[in-house]
Amino acid sequence: MYTPRIMKRMKWISGWLLLLSISVEVWSVPIDRNAAQQVPKEEVQEENMDTGLYYDRYLREVIEVLETDPHFREKLQTANTEDIKNGRLSKELDLVSHHVRTRLDELKRQEVSRLRMLLKAKLDSTNTQSLQMDHASLLKQFEHLDPHNQNTFEAKDLELLISTATKDLENYDAERHEEFKRYEMLKEHERREYLKSLDQEKREKEEKRMQELKEKHRQHPKVNAPGSVDQLREVWEETDGLDPQEFNPKTFFKLHDTNEDGVLDEQELEALFTKELEKVYDPKNEEDDMMEMEEERLRMREHVMKNVDTNKDRLVSLEEFLKSTEKKEFSNPKEWETLENKPVYTEEELLRFEAELRDKEEELKRRAETLHQEQELLRERGKALEAQRREYQQAVLEMSQRQKEQQAVDGQPPAGPNGEPQFQPQTQKPEDKEAKAPAEPEAEAQNNLPAEPPQNLPLHT
Repeated sequence: MYTPRIMKRMKWISGWLLLLSISVEVWSVPIDRNAAQQVPKEEVQEENMDTGLYYDRYLREVIEVLETDPHFREKLQTANTEDIKNGRLSKELDLVSHHVRTRLDELKRQEVSRLRMLLKAKLDSTNTQSLQMDHASLLKQFEHLDPHNQNTFEAKDLELLISTATKDLENYDAERHEEFKRYEMLKEHERREYLKSLDQEKREKEEKRMQELKEKHRQHPKVNAPGSVDQLREVWEETDGLDPQEFNPKTFFKLHDTNEDGVLDEQELEALFTKELEKVYDPKNEEDDMMEMEEERLRMREHVMKNVDTNKDRLVSLEEFLKSTEKKEFSNPKEWETLENKPVYTEEELLRFEAELRDKEEELKRRAETLHQEQELLRERGKALEAQRREYQQAVLEMSQRQKEQQAVDGQPPAGPNGEPQFQPQTQKPEDKEAKAPAEPEAEAQNNLPAEPPQNLPLHT
């Protein structure tokens, strides 16, 4: 895992590279206000966080390998945003150790191999025949590596990886907002379809119940504007356990810089909004949607970043934080509008979304019908093949039987499994055994006769 300082510097790459490394879970503990300057810190838990990029694993592994090199780690700690944007940091790759470069080469070859497999699968799925596939040309569509050099990891590869990740992740918030909008429109579409399926009496009853839940959700305590003095004082008092009258912005900053790296990242900022969100959302309540809570958290974080992060590096330094407390909006902010008062889509957008759903549904029905027809065709072909197989087996059996019958007529020995003659041992006929039976006692008697007397024996009187 990365050290906190390394993690921060990697996040400087685009401000969004905080998503590349780890997600910080902040643990708040009661604090003795008499020892506010020496606050014991709970150990920060770290876990891998998927960026959602299709090359997330490759990006993460490259960072982990580079972080093991002392020289590159030192340069990373002292680098600034401009060094990263102009490619100066990438040139430091030439000075890393040999085993680091070897490992990076191996990672790149693995990534190229993976991309080739993806390309092949894509071509196969579109039934595109490409007997002479130009991998170098096809790999050009992947911007996070140099397709002309597929074996070694060079400075250009690091530069491309950084710039591509920066570009891809800059739109991350916009994509999250769009995804949430589609979620809300789908929820409303399903609600309307459900009501249509009910009879008039049940529909009126259900509509009344839904309206009561909506009103219940609206009846929540006032939500302080994120980043305002009231919101920060509330965290100071309820989370940090300190006297709100003794609120000090500098002390507050140091308390919530959980890894003591001198800046507040986006996770550390979002942790400050938990108390405000708990006023509106409770997972135990049917009327409260946790997806909406996360959208509200994102809106709060964007609001603070817009007003506090003056250099747009997606990190809040102590200087930026203290300057924001001097603004008029800090002490007299506008009332914060929660999502129930700020619809995320219009009726026209919903109608277009529903039309899109209908088109997709029709397309799915057509595909399902086509698949059903193909399944029936395959079933019929299977039946035909099974009938042919049985006919063939029957023909083979009949041919074998006729061959045996013909051989019996011709006096030929029966044929074996492969058509070879199959001889049987000869057995004696019953009449032969009877003819030979009388001769057997005679032969036995002859065998029992005494031998002839010896010649020239003396005669006795």
